[in-house]
Amino acid sequence: MTTKSGDNADKALADAMNGLLADSFALYFKTKNFHWHVSGPHFRDYHLMFDDHAAQILAITDAIAERVRKNGYRTLTSIGDIAKRQTIADNDAADVPAEKMLEELRDDNLALVSTLREVKDLADQADDNATDGMIDDWTDEAQERAWFLAQAR
Repeated sequence: MTTKSGDNADKALADAMNGLLADSFALYFKTKNFHWHVSGPHFRDYHLMFDDHAAQILAITDAIAERVRKNGYRTLTSIGDIAKRQTIADNDAADVPAEKMLEELRDDNLALVSTLREVKDLADQADDNATDGMIDDWTDEAQERAWFLAQAR
């Protein structure tokens, strides 16, 4: 499939979807990082919650990439491509307190909600009903993750 040219709304949507994909991978990896490294009195609860959240985030990545491809555009190709596009910051600190993990992941999920709303607007402008509908579910999932993380603190 070749890349479309000329339709600015479609291209803007593909670019935004690739940014969403990069942020999804960044959030997935950060969530797994915290899953692997959490400690403290609530270890088991947080460990399991982070793993559930990571699985949910990873589950949307293929759908995002396939929407980009179905619309005739290229999607991400490497870790370097993700790094160039992600807006969710990595956390490479050796010792992150569990409370900080909860707060950071909550804020990142809320940032993802904001990005999803922007992508939804672009999907509407591009008359991409399929993407528009999928984003509603992804937004609800991100809001639920943020809620769980806030309530666990």
